[in-house]
Amino acid sequence: MEEATSSSSSPLPDNAARKLRLFDEKMRRQCWEKAEVVPGRHPERWRKDGAGNVVCRKFIGCEGCMCYEFDHIRPFSKGGETDVSNCQILQSRVNRLKSNKDADEHLLQQYSCDLKFTARELDLVEMAVYGNVIRPGLQCRCKSVSETLGNGVHKSKGHEPACELPYKAHGAGP
Repeated sequence: MEEATSSSSSPLPDNAARKLRLFDEKMRRQCWEKAEVVPGRHPERWRKDGAGNVVCRKFIGCEGCMCYEFDHIRPFSKGGETDVSNCQILQSRVNRLKSNKDADEHLLQQYSCDLKFTARELDLVEMAVYGNVIRPGLQCRCKSVSETLGNGVHKSKGHEPACELPYKAHGAGP
């Protein structure tokens, strides 16, 4: 194991200087909380990034259109501080294309995935990721195989009904 050494240009060891670039867990939580809420969606599960893209809390650091990363609004390489006031969530693709540029919302939107999701599609994603859907007017859980086959009952501590997803053609659901 190598010992950290100080250089004359930086009073901190190299590994400590690198850590200052990363947002800690408390800052990431506060950054998530300050991001715009998706109307009608559970705020702990869904937010909008700095470009207005819908992202899912569980999809951190992946490459899809609902994935996100924590970004320095003013780039770290240009003197941006690693604190909550300089933190935003950005769709992963947007963050990669932004790189170390100072970017306004219009430029960030140009980097965004060209996909918009319907309420039903977001419900399906939420069901797949969390096993249930929680939003105003729709609180339900995933059916078990035995329930689907009509052979049994789901053993759940909660009392939420099983969802009928995808929605039936006659207009059930939002």
